Amino acid sequence: MCLASASVAAAPQDDLDRCLATLEPQALKQGISADGFTRLTAGLTPDLSVLPLLDAQPEFTTPLWDYLAALVDTQRVDDGRARLSLHRDLLATVSAQYGVDPATIVAVWGVESDYGRVFGKRPLLQSLATLSCNGRRQPFFRGELLALLRLLDAGELQAEGLTGSWAGAFGHTQFMPSTYARIAVDGDGDGRRDLVASIPDALASTANYLAKAGWRTGQPWGLEVKLPTGFNASLAGRTQRKPLAAWRALGIVPVAGGALAPDGLPADSNAALLLPTGATGPAWLVFRNYDAIYAYNAAESYALAIATLSDRLRGGPGIVAAWPTDDPGIGRSERRELQTLLLARGHDIGAADGMIGTATRRAIQIEQQHLGWTTTDGRAGQRILTALRSAPPLPIPSTTTMPASTVFTLPPNHARLVQSPAGPGAALPKVEGLSLGTVQGFPVWKVDTPFASAAISVFGGQLLSYVPKGGQDLLWLSPSAQPMPTPIRGGSPVCWPYFGRQGQGTDVPSHGFVRNVAWTLKEARREADGTVLLTLTPPPLDNLALRLTMQLRIGRTLEQRLITENSGSQPVSFTQALHNYFRVDDATAVDVQGLDGLTYLDKFENYATPRVQQGDWNLRDPRDPGRSDRIYTGAGGRYVLKDPGLKRRIEITTQGSRSLVAWNPGQAGAAGMADVGAGWRNYVCLEAANAGPDVITLPAGASHTLTQTFRVLPL
Repeated sequence: MCLASASVAAAPQDDLDRCLATLEPQALKQGISADGFTRLTAGLTPDLSVLPLLDAQPEFTTPLWDYLAALVDTQRVDDGRARLSLHRDLLATVSAQYGVDPATIVAVWGVESDYGRVFGKRPLLQSLATLSCNGRRQPFFRGELLALLRLLDAGELQAEGLTGSWAGAFGHTQFMPSTYARIAVDGDGDGRRDLVASIPDALASTANYLAKAGWRTGQPWGLEVKLPTGFNASLAGRTQRKPLAAWRALGIVPVAGGALAPDGLPADSNAALLLPTGATGPAWLVFRNYDAIYAYNAAESYALAIATLSDRLRGGPGIVAAWPTDDPGIGRSERRELQTLLLARGHDIGAADGMIGTATRRAIQIEQQHLGWTTTDGRAGQRILTALRSAPPLPIPSTTTMPASTVFTLPPNHARLVQSPAGPGAALPKVEGLSLGTVQGFPVWKVDTPFASAAISVFGGQLLSYVPKGGQDLLWLSPSAQPMPTPIRGGSPVCWPYFGRQGQGTDVPSHGFVRNVAWTLKEARREADGTVLLTLTPPPLDNLALRLTMQLRIGRTLEQRLITENSGSQPVSFTQALHNYFRVDDATAVDVQGLDGLTYLDKFENYATPRVQQGDWNLRDPRDPGRSDRIYTGAGGRYVLKDPGLKRRIEITTQGSRSLVAWNPGQAGAAGMADVGAGWRNYVCLEAANAGPDVITLPAGASHTLTQTFRVLPL
């Protein structure tokens, strides 16, 4: 998450509390109960990472050819046509009631949430409270916050787990709270409005919105046209209307040829000319229905995305004219191809998932530099894709000391699971000290015991925090953790059923399949002394014989177990790790006991030469100072992290493991990692593992347990 700039200085907690207190009289005047206001605003904390987003909306910062390539790609078109078929009867009913055609309704759904896959992960109350008290649009967001409080106070929505975009939009078609209050309708007849869980409600409400915005039944939104040579581009603009006859007289014709007489429009209809990328790019004449789409989100790029997607859903060919660029945008299938090419060239960017993040952009920059380009901006476009398609393959480095241990292929359902909502998938067990909450916007299970508190992310099943009573957190969590489905940097990620490549192809994610999917809490219980035990599982993965269960015991110590079972009929080899990020005062000042004399393999040497540890591990090692990426083999299972700055020792004991990974990227390596940066000094990774030569081969029907235990001691 980004930090707010000095011009919108971060409001401390007490400033937010004072700001919310000034809103209470207005809330009461609008019918919100005093008890409701107090209950719903109690404990709200500012999320300052939303403030830079006020000036970074993609509708206004992304080139139109990139914006439309991402939102109107083959995958979204195919998915939209499938939704049209699946919900044919529902859409026919909604269309008959509100007069809006099914393709337009589904196009809004597709652009807003990718047909319900991406709702947004930010807690709505927190985002709107922050924006109501900070930044340049406070009056607008205060109105939205009050609208949301009214809905919650009236019981129309539930605050627990209610998430959405940074700006407060939520549900299948991303209504703002005030729009929800005015426009949302009950589409499924159950007596309540629910745009989060009810597709009929969401689609009917979207049609109702467009109808109230002036949608004219049976009329087109617009059409792509061709301009005559020397056309006066100053005549373009959404508000500069002329009769169709006037545009015909100026020489404008449909791009597909024929007369300028769109079906369904009166001959004297007014139209406006859009030239969003200038007179040399695609051009459209737009009519009254385009304005209705524009009202949904006042940005030309957004309105054109919905409009052109609706055309594709009706079977249209898409945009005909070329963009005025030599590097057009690419859709998700081409982005996945580009990422596959980058992986094949040795860039560790994670899975080829079609999502362009920091690691992919950095890899593109490196390739642009290798190609000798003057512009090395890391942009994913047609030019770099074409260049890498024809580039010679890079030689594969030798890894003779690392056995090729695993040969897993990407489960067919993995991509869908990655895009699934990462909220709790089952009712919360009624156990004292167990609750739901959020940490940095990630939905979590929170545990409070007489001895310690902890937080476990639903996304990735990841232990994010363990705080002994009266002490400090053992774990480091990046303050710049990236939005889902990027794996969370920090805590204790679960790397399974493989840790390193070791025979894996480059078409699978780094560190396994379970870091970026939603987990399920299967069981919770509290022991007599208050210790809490949790049992969690990732979702079943297609074509994978291994099954994983994780157990956490949160009390005087933190105990974590990974239990792997082979449900198949053949032996399976796998590797794994609990990728612990231990919080430290200064990574260059800590030492780790328990590794002296052990053999290790160094990733910075491509694991080629076994070496022997001399003394305690630290980042002051003269052989390779300031960084570390080592797999210690034949490890004994007890290690002590000594931190003079925090005046504590952390004892780590393991069972079922004969390897330990010690990692910190150092200053130079961290500089290229958006979710680390200067934070490299505040953690060291000591990872309980079965990695490198420590490969587990599990017979059919057998199981293996990897256990780690943390205990805090004074220095």
